[in-house]
Amino acid sequence: MAIKWLALFKEAHWAVFVLSIAFFVLVMTNFIMNVAAIAISLPIALVTAGYLHVAPEVIAYASLVTAGMPFLLLIGAAPNAIAYASGQFSGGEFFKYGIIPTIVLMVVLALALFTIWPILGMPILTQ
Repeated sequence: MAIKWLALFKEAHWAVFVLSIAFFVLVMTNFIMNVAAIAISLPIALVTAGYLHVAPEVIAYASLVTAGMPFLLLIGAAPNAIAYASGQFSGGEFFKYGIIPTIVLMVVLALALFTIWPILGMPILTQ
């Protein structure tokens, strides 16, 4: 699945590629453990990044940021299940209210990609 997802973006603009990888990891980390999501997608993404001249650090940081943020499903992280066990909300409510932080996360990641990381001296593209 990771190979097919990344193959769609092999000819894309570098920012679309980076954000698509981050989104893929974000979706996967809601269904499986975040370590597994990284293990599935990062090796393939790093190889593809070389062809698009994207710095490997950008791929790694973008993936790691989103891997720790399973906002949509209860099975994404143990704290989600612990909070659900309180009985104060349903799984549907968790998903409904998780959409907003997920969108905010992707917007903040895009802002970091274009502004914060270059200001800090992080190379975005390799020549």
